[in-house]
Amino acid sequence: MGEQQVKQRLDTTELRQFSRRLLDDLFALRTMLDRGMIERGVRRIGAEQEMFLVDPYGNPAMAAPEMLERLPPQFTNELARFNLELNLEPQVFGGTCLSNIENEIVEHLGTARRVAAELGVDVLLAGILPTIAKKHLGLDAMTPMPRYFQLNDTLKRMRGGAFSLSIKGHDELRFDHDNILFEACNTSFQVHFQVSPEEFPRLYNLAQAVTAPVMAVSVNSPLLMQQRLWRETRVALFQQSIDNRTTHQSARGLRPRVSFGSSWVRNSILELFQEDIARYRILLSTEADEDPMDLIAQGLPPKLSALRLHNGTVYRWNRPCYGVTDGVPHLRIEHRTLPSGPTPADEVANAAFFFGLMTGLGEQHDDITQHMSFDDAQHNFLNAARFGLRANFAWADGRDWKAADLIRDVLIPQARDGLASKGIAADDINRYMEIIESRVRTGQTGAQWMLGSLEAMGDSGTRDERHRALVLASLERQHKNQPVHTWRLAALNETHDWRDSYRFVSQYMATDLFTLRPEDLVDLAASVMHWEHVRHVPVEDEDGVLVGLVTMRDLLEILAAGVKPDQGPISIEQIMIRDPVTVSPDCLSVDALRLMRDHRVTCLPVVDESGLLVGMVTNTDLLKVATAWMEEQLASLA
Repeated sequence: MGEQQVKQRLDTTELRQFSRRLLDDLFALRTMLDRGMIERGVRRIGAEQEMFLVDPYGNPAMAAPEMLERLPPQFTNELARFNLELNLEPQVFGGTCLSNIENEIVEHLGTARRVAAELGVDVLLAGILPTIAKKHLGLDAMTPMPRYFQLNDTLKRMRGGAFSLSIKGHDELRFDHDNILFEACNTSFQVHFQVSPEEFPRLYNLAQAVTAPVMAVSVNSPLLMQQRLWRETRVALFQQSIDNRTTHQSARGLRPRVSFGSSWVRNSILELFQEDIARYRILLSTEADEDPMDLIAQGLPPKLSALRLHNGTVYRWNRPCYGVTDGVPHLRIEHRTLPSGPTPADEVANAAFFFGLMTGLGEQHDDITQHMSFDDAQHNFLNAARFGLRANFAWADGRDWKAADLIRDVLIPQARDGLASKGIAADDINRYMEIIESRVRTGQTGAQWMLGSLEAMGDSGTRDERHRALVLASLERQHKNQPVHTWRLAALNETHDWRDSYRFVSQYMATDLFTLRPEDLVDLAASVMHWEHVRHVPVEDEDGVLVGLVTMRDLLEILAAGVKPDQGPISIEQIMIRDPVTVSPDCLSVDALRLMRDHRVTCLPVVDESGLLVGMVTNTDLLKVATAWMEEQLASLA
């Protein structure tokens, strides 16, 4: 996503011109491959570090543009104002390259945190920020770059409507959104592995095969919108966040732009580029900046800007890449499944495991496709995303394995051997493989630490407080760069200020509501109130739009009026309060309290901009807030 000089609108002529440039770039790449112009015999690795910016309460902080004015050029913007990306220096694969990457991350994070502190914010490495909410994902949160707005407009137009999110794990999350900022909810630690042209098919297929076990031990994103979903929810989230397929296209099997792929690579990197050009519509375009064949004739490497731009809008989990460094063209495999965090040490351990398997397993299997079907590799990938170390894999040895057993008994030794065979420093091998071994032994991945922390907190505090505690505890432990398997669970008292979890009604409103329809009997309302010990029951229509409210007081008035059975059944519609006083999820608590006082009501249904019922706040909820405040004041006087 590095190219920012994009056309705002593409007419038919511009689309045709860019298509022509794409085909020209592809022909130029074929020519370079045929003439041996691509670098070979050198193995380099690299990485991109994405991160969140958070305020003192653990919420997203829209500070990226201001920070970039003060940060060195290694930092760049991402899709949202609460994200940053750090581009690390490529390293020759050998010696202390792994610890060099970790040290570079730690150094640059220190710089970023110093700049962030000047603005009253902090930097967090996390696959998905536990406190992120729909209210943080408006277009005002998008980085003010033409490329992002053009990408959003184009994908939305191609889709023909809103983007839908539907993920089911332990909990279920379903809702629609009007832009692509879902994508900004996840951040990654993307690693690059340079390969020679002739070895690309073999190593790319190997990367596909090892993706599942590497991800299973690296999972760090189990939460989204305060719902417990997949161990690596980023996989489902990223696919759906920029899914431009219409319902018809999806039904007939068109793959989304984010995918694992459709088959093994047989002969060349060209297969992947050709498929992506054939399958996916052009989203962005830039002005022509070179004649690639003219440069090749001069012995110079072209940038292939059109091909690289289009490739940047197709999101394979293992992405083929072409680049030019110091005047020399090369090929890379970009491995995109690793989440950001929990610490730089954890991230580099994940990368070391991937790099080790790419060499160690590659030496054992000359052609992984002869030992594993593509369907098994893809199924393993999805299992790893859903279940992490508890996943089941069909592996290359023909056996079915528990992920933890396979990693511990087979893959860690192979990764160690692979790293040693490439001259990686023994201290680095021991450090990073021991992190992976300890994570498997304890079962504490980043994802499990979050889920275990929430379980330990139980029902203490509000849901918002518990998720803020995760963020603030992560920050505290992350600054020490101690691997996640050593972390103690987060505790509720790690939130600095409980009051921030009660600023808006959305932070503590009840969402698991018992509701009625207008045609229901009053007797049902009385029964529900008795069974569930509630004093207010909202009334909604079949579309979920709030149309009324029934209170215990309404039922008592019916009883006081002495309604007799021979008068016929009474429906909810006859007694409900029509047009009850409501609030939006972003209503301030103090405003909600004033509304209750001014209208002399004891509850406020919470509705969204479409009138859909999303929650309920009662005077009991606000009494808890007031009681906590009074206790704090008394404690300060003691």
